[in-house]
Amino acid sequence: MPYLTRRHHKIKQETDKGIKTEEIATFCTLNYSTKFPQMKKSDVNGENALPLFTYLKSQKGFEGFGKGAKALMMAGVAKKMDKDYKNNPDIKWNFTKFVVDREGNVVARFEPTADMKEVEDCVASLI
Repeated sequence: MPYLTRRHHKIKQETDKGIKTEEIATFCTLNYSTKFPQMKKSDVNGENALPLFTYLKSQKGFEGFGKGAKALMMAGVAKKMDKDYKNNPDIKWNFTKFVVDREGNVVARFEPTADMKEVEDCVASLI
């Protein structure tokens, strides 16, 4: 299953510096040993957002970063970018994950602060 390499339109990431999709794929493979096929870098928020992300966000909005130091840091950065960040469904940070069941229902949204065990348990419950 292909994954999308995406970029956030408010928080500047490496992809905003003119880096090509191929360079991102190479970086991910060399530094993170990714083995899944990647698609082009894409917007996930704003008027140029891919329809897929518009749909995912419409089904599962932002519910917060959770608790802990990482959550507080992310909330602080998000608030600087958008004072009303808590009240819109935009993807706030890279590594936000959506879980979709076999029927196409969006069953969960996990922010980057979520424990991967939670994500794994959610996916396992659907298999």
